[in-house]
Amino acid sequence: MQNEFSAEQQQQLLEKLNIPFHPDAISWRVTNKSKDGKRGCVIPYGDQRAYTDRLNGVFTPAGWTRVYNVTTLSPVTRTKKNVAIQTGKVIVTCVVTIHGLGSHSGSGEMWADDDNAMTRAEAQAFKRACCCFGLGRYFYDFAEMWVDLDDYGNPLRIPTLPKWALPAGVVPTKTESAAPARSQPSTAKTTEKTKPAASGLDVGLTQRIEGFRQGVGDALYFEVFRRGGPARNARELPSVDAQHWVVKQLETIERGIQRVRVLAEDVHENVFYGVLDAHKVQSIDKISSFEVLKAVVTDLQNATQGVAA
Repeated sequence: MQNEFSAEQQQQLLEKLNIPFHPDAISWRVTNKSKDGKRGCVIPYGDQRAYTDRLNGVFTPAGWTRVYNVTTLSPVTRTKKNVAIQTGKVIVTCVVTIHGLGSHSGSGEMWADDDNAMTRAEAQAFKRACCCFGLGRYFYDFAEMWVDLDDYGNPLRIPTLPKWALPAGVVPTKTESAAPARSQPSTAKTTEKTKPAASGLDVGLTQRIEGFRQGVGDALYFEVFRRGGPARNARELPSVDAQHWVVKQLETIERGIQRVRVLAEDVHENVFYGVLDAHKVQSIDKISSFEVLKAVVTDLQNATQGVAA
């Protein structure tokens, strides 16, 4: 399709997509828990409807489209609550096209035994495709945030959204903090904030580092910062040397992830998901640590050698 917008117009439209969502459209999800279950790592996310509303508001409903492609893998054996079950994988690819700007795709996957597998996989794929246009991209800029949990595993408090994660003119308040439905409303704890890039940092390297997050997953991404020093994210690194060190670590992780994907094609899916289950990994982008990544690669290599033999 011929480009309908000038370069300046394209930039203006993309800037509108990059504007953070209103706090009312933000929810929080617990992704990891401490061993005693009293603390949890929370991340903010936007509902699929918020993405749709933004696209409709900027381009009108006629100005963009989305197309889904669904595939399944079955049977697959996985361990659920310490019991081996036969299930499958639902894999969804979504292509979002904005007339005059182009197309981007994203993928999502869920276990088929999940009651909302299709809905969740579709939403994941759609939002990842939108992220390529910059819509919702800022969610990947949040540092790790840990809060106290109630007896049901829900946050007792949620972090206050930092200024850079708010639309212009919006000030976070109790009612705008978007607490999960079952959590107890209260004032936010210490504001968790990603600091602006420090003086002397290479902005290009900062952007490059942040670009790794979606590909390697949150756990591995933040583990690099934990191992490297006090910085919690790319914008808090103390020097260009530190930036280069982080890039090198993330490149190593990225190669490991790519190796897992290549090896996965050489073994039966039951073997592949059996390896993931053995290391308590739900999907490739949720590998929890360097050690687990190495173990997964080793086990898959051994499995492929067994197939070859």
